[in-house]
Amino acid sequence: MSAVRRKVRVHPPARVRDALLAQVEFVRLAAREIADEAQAAPSGLPGWDVGTLLVHIAGQIDALPRLLAQPPPRAARPELGAVEWATSTGAVADVLADRTMRDAAVVRDRIAAVDAAAEELEAVVETGVREDVLLPHRFGAMRALDFTVTRVVELVVHSDDLTRALGRPVRLDRQALAITTRVLADALAAKAPGASTELRVPPFAAVQCLAGPRHTRGTPPNVVETDPVTWLRLAAGRTAWETAVASGRLRASGERAGALAGELPVLG
Repeated sequence: MSAVRRKVRVHPPARVRDALLAQVEFVRLAAREIADEAQAAPSGLPGWDVGTLLVHIAGQIDALPRLLAQPPPRAARPELGAVEWATSTGAVADVLADRTMRDAAVVRDRIAAVDAAAEELEAVVETGVREDVLLPHRFGAMRALDFTVTRVVELVVHSDDLTRALGRPVRLDRQALAITTRVLADALAAKAPGASTELRVPPFAAVQCLAGPRHTRGTPPNVVETDPVTWLRLAAGRTAWETAVASGRLRASGERAGALAGELPVLG
């Protein structure tokens, strides 16, 4: 059987820019409403309180300005894109968590850190959505546009973390949620290539994955369907497959559909 060729999704620069800036603003507004005592509450992420999560968010916002300020990579062409980034994050999850804890130990005003990072980002975001600019990254050279897409994913995932930690919703920009849904769906398809099962996340994404008998026409025999927020929580390891099924927010049909559970999470 021939290998399934993965089509690389194109993210329009203007939409990426607008989605990122919108989600940053929603995070800033939410952060300003967090009382000092609330920052000591558990974030839902192992070992992190809400204040530590805010420091991490500030670091993700500031990542684009930091990389743009570094010398360009020696590579003549990009070595990975947003999907490859997503499937590689698990390898450095512990390193990033340790760095966040070190930063949290010295950052006193976490809300001010988010504001300062947002202002740095706004100054360089137009460069961040260019395809002809390469950035140095620990995984390999990346197009600035692709790296900016990863910032959208980070901000959406962590905005949802804040929603669960605070017990009140942090607004998700629709375009930012769409980009995140598609990147994480494409990452699953790259991690578990095949065409035996269809993942549907209406209205934003539908991908085929998992090795097995190839579906060619009509209704696929193996279908997994869920909503965008449940999908990002599954893909980021924030909720379990069984929990999503029990809640009715995840529907899986067909003999192969349940095998997707073994491919989650996508992000580390």
